[in-house]
Amino acid sequence: MTDYFEVHARDGAARVGELRLESSLTTPALVDDVLEDAGSLWSANREVPEGDDSALTVLPHRSFPGGTADEVQESFAVDYPDVEYPSVAVVSSEGAADHGTDAYAVSDVQSITGHGAALVEAVVNAREATPADTALLFSGVATPRNVALLAYAGVDLFDETAAAIKGTEGRYLTTDEAYFLEDLEELPCSCPACQKPREEFTREDCVEHNINALEAELGIVRRRIRDGRLRDYVEGQARHDQWLTAAMRELDSQWGYLEERTPILRDAQINAATEDTLRRVEIQRYADRVTTRYQNRFSNPLVLVPCSAAKPYSESQSHRQFHDAIQWRAHLVSMTSPIGVVPQELETTYPAQHYDTVVTGRWSDDEKRFVSQVLQRYLERNDYPKIIAHVPDEGYRDIVGRVEEELDLDVTYTVEEHPTDDESLANLQQALSGELKYSKREREHNTVRAIADYLLGDGAGDDLFSDIQTTSRYPKIQVRDRDDTQLATMVPQYGTLSFTLEGAKRWVDSEAPTKRVEINGFVPHGSVLAPGVVDADEEIRVGDEVVVEGPKAFGVGRAEMFGREMTESTRGIACEIRHVEEK
Repeated sequence: MTDYFEVHARDGAARVGELRLESSLTTPALVDDVLEDAGSLWSANREVPEGDDSALTVLPHRSFPGGTADEVQESFAVDYPDVEYPSVAVVSSEGAADHGTDAYAVSDVQSITGHGAALVEAVVNAREATPADTALLFSGVATPRNVALLAYAGVDLFDETAAAIKGTEGRYLTTDEAYFLEDLEELPCSCPACQKPREEFTREDCVEHNINALEAELGIVRRRIRDGRLRDYVEGQARHDQWLTAAMRELDSQWGYLEERTPILRDAQINAATEDTLRRVEIQRYADRVTTRYQNRFSNPLVLVPCSAAKPYSESQSHRQFHDAIQWRAHLVSMTSPIGVVPQELETTYPAQHYDTVVTGRWSDDEKRFVSQVLQRYLERNDYPKIIAHVPDEGYRDIVGRVEEELDLDVTYTVEEHPTDDESLANLQQALSGELKYSKREREHNTVRAIADYLLGDGAGDDLFSDIQTTSRYPKIQVRDRDDTQLATMVPQYGTLSFTLEGAKRWVDSEAPTKRVEINGFVPHGSVLAPGVVDADEEIRVGDEVVVEGPKAFGVGRAEMFGREMTESTRGIACEIRHVEEK
């Protein structure tokens, strides 16, 4: 591979990358103009060496041929790998393989566009079969309406073909519709092509507008990827075409593909504006970890409460009133859509304090089903001497009632009219009468252990932090051993743990699953680049805490690529180093 493509930002399967020709191209992008400017860099005028039927270097023209890879071979081919310019291997959606090129063009993409399941299968097959730091090219299909979904699925490069052809046919493209020119009384765009009076606007102008609209949409997509907000945009954009909605939902069902590429934390807020949000990787991953890794360590009763608009919940006015009534005599767990259930120890852990939802006072059937399933799995795993539901009638009580009946529980309900009215709070206090308080120390220790369980695996909290002391104040808790050596610090922005070298050594020596990056014989400072990675745990996700170890160094830091991407990539930052020591 010739190192002509490098990924700079990731948002799930979508990437902002740099394609290096005579000038750099930022992807996702159209390749037509830059290919024309590059000239011989993407030449198609060479002979295929006799007997060489491996990778093909092709020029994606506006009229890129469809069909199988063998059929495309006859149209565009040059020798590879002894070239000094970017190369594209043509592969079919079912026969993608690693040919050592910089990009891969799916030859039969036009035949599957319009079919959600087939499109997703093609993208996933191509991306899984080719190295992580190569670009994926879809030719002849991109329009302003579908390109955001295609980029979200993992496609990096497009051409102008579809937009230009529709323009010659008199179809005026926007991000939500394709209009016939004769049906437009005015032009709903202010691009250069649309500055003419409507009566002077020709089909040639329509071609120019369509390409401008496609370029503009790609600009929005790149911005959304950098912000970590592409999914929010796609949930709205996909609504403009049924097959795009189907493709988005099919993509959600590809759990392994999306989960591997989705960071465990980010700054961007999740906007829960549609029920498709329930299927997002971040939501499903949180629900899965809470119900398979989290372990309640309190012996007190459980109090279920509604969520709050303010995040983290404990800083809201309503939750302060709940705490005043409970006075540390019960374990607090919040119920919310789209997250599910949030134990108090994980209230800052992404995405529990990084979402906002539409508040109508009414729960949909899908929301009730999802939250009740999560609550049921949570209660099947965690035992409590008593369960109190301090929740209103507005959907919450229905959810608790479903689980109560399914698990044959005896739940005490304490809300009369509203959770924060005097009578309801008095009922909550009465329900906890005689219960013993747990200490601040117990709360902090259990918080650290719960976060370790969530991040590293079931039982990791006890394996790592059974004999600790904590200093500073919640939520920025410092974790120390009995000799007062600092092991880790809680990061309140993401509800995660940041290890010191001593903490990393304890992690390696423990039974907790270690996320390890093996490097070559050098001492990294600041970051580890992908070429320096020898091997990496496949369970590593972007944002994970990782141990970095090689013949000359031992360190700890945070992953900037997922595990397989670290080992496959030839460029880019694999992980940022926080602490390192030379062996």
